[in-house]
Amino acid sequence: MFCKVRSLGLHGVTGYEVMAECDLSNGLPAFDVVGLPDAAVKEARDRVRSAVKNCGFRFPVSRITVNLAPADRRKAGTVYDLPMLVGILAAGGQLPPPDPRAAFVGELSLAGALRPVTGMLPMALAARRAGISALYVPADSAAEATLAGSLTVYPVESVGQLVAHLTGEAPISPAAAWVPPAHTAGGPDFADVKGQDQVKRALEIAAAGGHNIAMIGPPGSGKSMLARRLPSILPDLSEREALEATEIHSVMGLTSREEPMVVRRPFRAPHHSISSTGMAGGGSPVPRPGEISLAHNGVLFLDELPEFHKDVLECLRQPLEEGKVQISRAAASEVFPSRFMLVCAMNPCKCGWYGHPGGRCRCSEGEVKKYLGKLSGPLLDRIDLYVEVPALEFDELSRKPKAESSAQIKERVDAARAVQAGRFGAAGPDCNAHMGPRELQEFCPLDSACQAVMKGAFDRMGLTARSYDRILRVARTIADLEGSADIQVPHLAEAIQYRESAYFRR
Repeated sequence: MFCKVRSLGLHGVTGYEVMAECDLSNGLPAFDVVGLPDAAVKEARDRVRSAVKNCGFRFPVSRITVNLAPADRRKAGTVYDLPMLVGILAAGGQLPPPDPRAAFVGELSLAGALRPVTGMLPMALAARRAGISALYVPADSAAEATLAGSLTVYPVESVGQLVAHLTGEAPISPAAAWVPPAHTAGGPDFADVKGQDQVKRALEIAAAGGHNIAMIGPPGSGKSMLARRLPSILPDLSEREALEATEIHSVMGLTSREEPMVVRRPFRAPHHSISSTGMAGGGSPVPRPGEISLAHNGVLFLDELPEFHKDVLECLRQPLEEGKVQISRAAASEVFPSRFMLVCAMNPCKCGWYGHPGGRCRCSEGEVKKYLGKLSGPLLDRIDLYVEVPALEFDELSRKPKAESSAQIKERVDAARAVQAGRFGAAGPDCNAHMGPRELQEFCPLDSACQAVMKGAFDRMGLTARSYDRILRVARTIADLEGSADIQVPHLAEAIQYRESAYFRR
């Protein structure tokens, strides 16, 4: 007696089809699972056996062999419980053979209830690519599965409910496609921030062009407060961006029945004690995404930048350039998307008060250089804007009128992004920060006056080719915010200014 049941698995953040081949044969009773299963898959034997018995079915007294094909790819997790149970019951004649166009995914409790699984969206997308038309999943994972589209998703609460459906006794109604709420809860607003107009201007430019930014200032000047309000002025996620971000969050178990989709741009703020594996991703035997991938299409905020371990900061260099990170291990190699905005905040010295007019800093010049020397030149070169965040005076803090709101700033950011979308087209880069050499040459020409300004800055500041390109991208964004078709001298001068922080002149 033999039965094949289609299922799905995960490899990194990508789903793929798995065939559960169930065979019942004569011999001493045994239950073997083959096909490179990990410990969680092997433990499915006990969960399946208990679920079958506790749901009123007869567990076959036979030699049971379940092969998870392709057998050369390691299987992990608890998603294969349900296809194993369906295959065993069908092979034993207690269930009709499943529809070859249907797939089953789910973890079983000992009582036969279905528990949600991680990575449902990438598996549902893989099912669609494989030509599967019906997908049976735990009820708590059904909303996420509907995001893949073109699938009939059946939310299953228990084994008994599934059997009643497959036998035609009580059909399960397909899950309705999940629709994001019309209005999402607002986050922190820039209207709460008093003063710091020059920093808000820099953050607006960063949001309009997708640029990396670093804020330097003494403790309590509002660096973290400003950074946490940046998502409120970023453009809304497109459907493609939302699905990409949701795939990664789903694999890490960060989605839920109530919020199956990432509808706001991710904002990740790891602690400075994080390891390089936690930042870039990794693990064994199958690498998993890290913080830079969880920040994909969003913001990665590093507070107290010099306090991060050197190897953690250096692992950001490739993702900042390429928008992806490759994790290579002896058992597997994975490429994870990691296109994010890097936002950094730091003190100018160890005590935090270097350059303060009150003379509170007691650090020597050597100590200041040592503190800032923790940051490598190649990493600093990948940051587009540097802005100083001064300590606020009493008069600014005591002012009553509210500052400009995030909604007002976002209108200008959205208008600039619309200009960029029209310029690059659907096949081009998403924003100015992602322009390549061809786009820079086509959309960022400099007239003779701008050439003279750029040459003076290049010689005076000792710019690299990378920083030259980044200045052009920032200048293009400033011109877009001003509604200018060409980069002009004021736009270029402002872009150069953001690389001339007093703390990073070299």
